[in-house]
Amino acid sequence: MKPPTDPSALRQLLRRFLEEDLGSGDVTTLAIVPEEQKAAGRFVAKSPLVLAGIEIAVEVLRLLDERLEAELRHRDGDCLQAGEEAACARGEARALLSGERVALNLLQRLSGIATLTKRFVEAVQGTGVKILDTRKTTPGLRALEKYAVAVGGGVNHRMGLSDAILIKDNHARIAGGVGPAIRAAQRARIQTRQFEVEVSSLAELGETLQYDIDAVLLDNMKPEAVRRAVELVRSRPRGAKIRIEASGGITLHNVRKFAEAGVDWVSIGALTHSAPAVDISLEVEPA
Repeated sequence: MKPPTDPSALRQLLRRFLEEDLGSGDVTTLAIVPEEQKAAGRFVAKSPLVLAGIEIAVEVLRLLDERLEAELRHRDGDCLQAGEEAACARGEARALLSGERVALNLLQRLSGIATLTKRFVEAVQGTGVKILDTRKTTPGLRALEKYAVAVGGGVNHRMGLSDAILIKDNHARIAGGVGPAIRAAQRARIQTRQFEVEVSSLAELGETLQYDIDAVLLDNMKPEAVRRAVELVRSRPRGAKIRIEASGGITLHNVRKFAEAGVDWVSIGALTHSAPAVDISLEVEPA
C-alpha cells in the first residue's frame, strides 16, 4: 500500500518539514560529526504497534542523503512487537542524525493512527460495520493521516468538502431547518457521489426521510436511540438503500454497542485527532 500522495508532492512536503527543523543547519551534528562519517540506523518498535509510514520515514533520510541504502524489514500494515526492527538504513551519519526527528515524528504519528484504528476495527469484528475517519485531521497532513487509517483497516470518508454533500447542524441552522437545507441542496443539483444528512433526534430523522437521500448520520445518539433510528430508516420503502452512520461519543468501550444497533458505518474523529503516537526509536551507530 502506497501513500495516496504524488511522489513529487510528498517529497516537497517532507522538505518543508526538514526545513522547519533544520533552520540554518544542525549545529550540533555539524560540530561533532565528520562529513565523511558513515553510520547505520535501525527503526525499532518499543511497544506493540501497527506500522504505518515506514517508507515515508526512509524518504525523509534519503532527502538528506541521496545514496542512502535502506532495507525494509516490515511493511505498512504489519503488526510489530517491542524490539522488532521496522527497517534499517546505512549512509551519511549527518543525514541520519539530522533527519531523525522528522522521520520519527511522522512514523510515530502515522503508526499511532493505524494502531488505534485497528483496535476499533477489531472491536466491531463480525458485525459487518465499517470504521470511518473524519475531516478532523492535522492541516497539511490529511492525506497521510487518512492513509494511516486505511493501513489500520479503516475506511476513508470525505477527503475534502468537494467529495459529497453532507448537511450538518450548522447548515440546517443557517437554512432554517433540516428540510429547507435539503431542498436547497437538491435544487442546486450538484453532482456528487453521495448525499448525506446529519440528524440528532428521531424527529429530525423523520423529517429527513421524506427526501431522497443516500445516507444519514446519527450524531451523538445513545446506542438505544440509534437502534430505534435504524428501525425507522429500514421501515421506509427505500430504507434498505440508505446507509446509516453513527458518530459522536464513540469509544473503544462502546463502539460495539453502536455496531450491534444495526448501522453500516461508525465514524470516529479520534482516529486522527486523538490517536497517541506510538514509541519507535531510530538507533544510530557508526558503520
